[in-house]
Amino acid sequence: MKDIIVSLLDQALATLKQQGIVPEEAHPAVKIEATRDKAHGDYASNLAMLLAKPARRKPRELAEALIDALPPHDAVKRVEIAGPGFINFFAATDAVARIVPTILDAGDTFGRSLEGAGQKVQVEFVSANPTGPLHVGHGRGAAIGDCLCRLLEATGYDVTREFYYNDAGAQITNLSLSVQARIKGVTPEDEAWPRDGYRGDYISDIAKSYLAGDTVDADDQHVTAAADPDDREAIRRFAVAYLRREQDLDLKAFGVEFDVYFLESSLYGEGKVEETVERLIECGHTYEEDGALWLRTTAFGDDKDRVMRKRDGDYTYFVPDVAYHLDKWQRGFGRVIDEQGADHHSTVTRVRAGLQALEVGIPQGWPDYVLHQMVLVTRSGVEVKLSKRAGSYVTLRDLIDEVGRDATRYFLAARRADSQLTFDIDLARSKSNDNPVYYIQYAHARVCSVLRRTEAADQPFDLALATESLALLEEDQEKALMNRLARFPEVVSHAAASREPQQVAQYLQDLAADFHTCYNAVKVMVDDPALRNARLALGLATRQVIRNGLSLLGVGAPEEM
Repeated sequence: MKDIIVSLLDQALATLKQQGIVPEEAHPAVKIEATRDKAHGDYASNLAMLLAKPARRKPRELAEALIDALPPHDAVKRVEIAGPGFINFFAATDAVARIVPTILDAGDTFGRSLEGAGQKVQVEFVSANPTGPLHVGHGRGAAIGDCLCRLLEATGYDVTREFYYNDAGAQITNLSLSVQARIKGVTPEDEAWPRDGYRGDYISDIAKSYLAGDTVDADDQHVTAAADPDDREAIRRFAVAYLRREQDLDLKAFGVEFDVYFLESSLYGEGKVEETVERLIECGHTYEEDGALWLRTTAFGDDKDRVMRKRDGDYTYFVPDVAYHLDKWQRGFGRVIDEQGADHHSTVTRVRAGLQALEVGIPQGWPDYVLHQMVLVTRSGVEVKLSKRAGSYVTLRDLIDEVGRDATRYFLAARRADSQLTFDIDLARSKSNDNPVYYIQYAHARVCSVLRRTEAADQPFDLALATESLALLEEDQEKALMNRLARFPEVVSHAAASREPQQVAQYLQDLAADFHTCYNAVKVMVDDPALRNARLALGLATRQVIRNGLSLLGVGAPEEM
């Protein structure tokens, strides 16, 4: 319908140019928006206001001229002027209803497109340190990252999901020291406990498993415990593998899988960090000062230069990040999106500056970033802070066990990434219209229930009769629902382009609201077979779009609730 209106306005604009009302050089972008108040029609355009300045005329005068110049079309019932010069279009019922067979024909592919044309995109997300269970912040990153991948795939991109394991550095040393202390009978309450040691019960679990000589399988790693309390390196390898396996199991329970697991340690083992540093030195963007090696990041937009190699010879944390992203570029990923916590904000400029300083053709502003804010978990209005297993934070597994995967995924993805999120456990568990995921899933289940009733009444759905009878869907609630259905492809496209999965979540809430309103206002099981089947078709189309939308969020679409 939008395409039809755009075409009609383009023709009207051409007529006004021929008449000399609008100058030839005026080329405003014709934009069509769905109206919020259906009393003002189904769609509106501000074209007249855009033309007012170049045409030196009042917007309402131009709106009248545009309406007079509009070619007739059977999809448009009538056109009106509103406010300062908006042009409101009322769609003919049969034109609005054409979306129903379109959806039913497309099925699971409705809303998908080939906009990405097979372009390779790598999305890195979660990338948790293998030092403990995944917390709710990791869960938010997992939900947003996975939904983003699903959206990109739905719009025609070739997506690679990647997890970057920070399995090197001080935090891994602290992990091995903590496990070793537990192995030797030291507890977090003892004075001998490592100063920066990890205190959760999971450390004790790792220690017991290590002493038992267990074997751990984690992706490409197969580590058998040496059971030697004094072999720190063996403890380190086992502890990292153990926690990698735990994180993998949590992510699988969350419905998230990865194509590539990349180890930070491989950058050092394969000499890629050293090669990156040598390249930066060769390009003349480094200097020595106070016994440290610095990168002149101010030349690339940073507020101050950054230390690359400290006096003790260790590299600062952003150096392996530069080496890692260089590796991504060399693997042929012209587009990379990193989904990370907001605490990584300070690294964005440094990593981009380092990549520019390499002078290997990486474009400015590469890679893209999506940064999510913290999650506050509440129960009965009180913040939930601790998990016995983790020791100091709420884990992703805690949430899944409390409210289920579907609610956890939806709630973590349903807000803008850059906004703080309060996860209300009581709301997520409730079976009421206040719970958005329940409200949406109930709409899907409601359609399934109606179909079961038609079968029980020996009045099965007749697609041919429904298709012939769609013009009977004349109620305002029916038209509002069909107009909402028609917007789904645009929502998917925009959500993928703007990297905002929450747009799909909000759309599904609005769609469910339109459906429930229509269901409560319009009787489906009527005696007239033509009208009954037309309304069943509308219900089926709604069910299909809800299912397609929930799939993009990784949320199930139950048939009974």
